[in-house]
Amino acid sequence: MRIAFLTAPQGVEQVELTDPWQAVVDAGHEPVLVSTKPGRIQAFDHLDMADAFPVQEVVGETSADSFGGLVLPGGVANPDFLRMDRKAVSFVRDFFEQGLPVAAICHAPWTLVEANVVEGRTLTSWPSLQTDIRNAGGTWVDEQVQICDEGPNTLVTSRKPDDLKAFCEALLDVFARAPKEAAR
Repeated sequence: MRIAFLTAPQGVEQVELTDPWQAVVDAGHEPVLVSTKPGRIQAFDHLDMADAFPVQEVVGETSADSFGGLVLPGGVANPDFLRMDRKAVSFVRDFFEQGLPVAAICHAPWTLVEANVVEGRTLTSWPSLQTDIRNAGGTWVDEQVQICDEGPNTLVTSRKPDDLKAFCEALLDVFARAPKEAAR
């Protein structure tokens, strides 16, 4: 299965990109780094610059149709940049409309709020997002990992880097249960 990892050109929390990426590779799937601009993305370790990674596909030039699932890594700045990009928000919304699984960690649900896809859903995130999630019609819970099937797709969410092991296990399980046509 091809799995999109959507990040802004800068601000993604590196471990929230690299740990799920490696889990996807180890499970035999193909991760694809998608961003809003071509070139490289700059990852961070909290507020310190970390590694840069090559962008493989660009929002607006690719679509949810060519993927079986979506991973949204966090970082404070990353989802804030993404939610200000109309094409990125539309790209995320398309996964929900097509019933494809989505996994989001830490601050990444800000992009989900902007895409208007959390109403009626139960999710977790970094605690500072709970008011935004509730204001968007979602139910926020303080859990290591939350899997929500009450919507057009399955949504996996986690709170923070300490939850990465559970997050990766849950997203792999959910993606493995995705319909065969989602394998793309």
